[in-house]
Amino acid sequence: MEKAGRAPTIYDVAAAAGVAPSTVSRAFARPGRVSAATAARIHQVAADLGYRVNPLARALQNGASSTVALVVSDVTNPVFFAIIRGVEAAAGAAGYTMMLADTQESESLERTLLDRLLPAVGGIVLASSRLSDRAIRAVAAQRPTVVLNRVVAGTRSVVPDTASGVEAALRQLSEMGHRSVTYVAGPEASWVNGARWRAILDVSGELGLRVARTGPNLPTVSGGLAAAEAMARRVPSAVLAYNDLLAIGLLRGFGQAGIRVPDRTSVIGFDNVFGSDFCSPPLTTVATPLRAMGTAAFQELERAMKAEPLPASPVVSLTSQLVVRGSAGPRSRKRTSPASRTTSVSASASQSPGSTVVGST
Repeated sequence: MEKAGRAPTIYDVAAAAGVAPSTVSRAFARPGRVSAATAARIHQVAADLGYRVNPLARALQNGASSTVALVVSDVTNPVFFAIIRGVEAAAGAAGYTMMLADTQESESLERTLLDRLLPAVGGIVLASSRLSDRAIRAVAAQRPTVVLNRVVAGTRSVVPDTASGVEAALRQLSEMGHRSVTYVAGPEASWVNGARWRAILDVSGELGLRVARTGPNLPTVSGGLAAAEAMARRVPSAVLAYNDLLAIGLLRGFGQAGIRVPDRTSVIGFDNVFGSDFCSPPLTTVATPLRAMGTAAFQELERAMKAEPLPASPVVSLTSQLVVRGSAGPRSRKRTSPASRTTSVSASASQSPGSTVVGST
């Protein structure tokens, strides 16, 4: 009889069934190696005791699992909320259980967690990984792997359409009369950070915009506060932030310094995370289809776990939309731009409240 308050173990089942623990293990993991009568007795005893097989323990034995892992760089970042829901729902519908791991923006912690997870899961989704391409390919050589928010040669990837998202944001600023934009960069190890900066350089030339860059910065509200403090003496005409958390920090920091947004400077973020419309003013942002990215990531992972061949184009790119709210407005009468270090004059206007979706990018 099991002790009160303690879950029954394989040893309890073995004792009650009168067999060795290894026989119980085989009855659940390799039933063909146990006689039908013995297996039936073991399963009946297990049911009577309330014993449940640990799927991770079985995975360690079999090298396969109905569990998949989603590894995120910072679980407190709301950009991952919808991604998690997308992976979880798609995995559940396919009969898989999702395990979530948080690397806390640490490459070393990510390596440690993956070493522990790889033997116990059937596949891995890496969301905003800070590992090198080589390290990611090493992970993919051990378990089916899909990379989110990054392109790694030889692996399946799901990314937002960075170029057109940047173009929509910069075109909006250009049409509002801005002649220069400062990019508030995110982490150096972020693939998306580099992709957005390259897109800014490409699109700004086409639109005749001068650009500057500041960073790297922590992709957090505190990172945005610090960036706002650094820019307070020379306020940019317009700012494009690496993500919404940085942008929200910028709004707070500018507000504390008495710099009105969008009257004196415009701010645009990326991702359209939960809370981006709660700011004052509400944040204009490039909306990434986050839940759809999570769903697509699991769908790609399932194809990999079924050993389907890697397609000629293993990158799934999902479209974005620019959501115009109150933080972006026409260039003010008088401002100094760090990109040009000149003072320019323009008509002033106010940004209407609310949210507007500008096209599909």
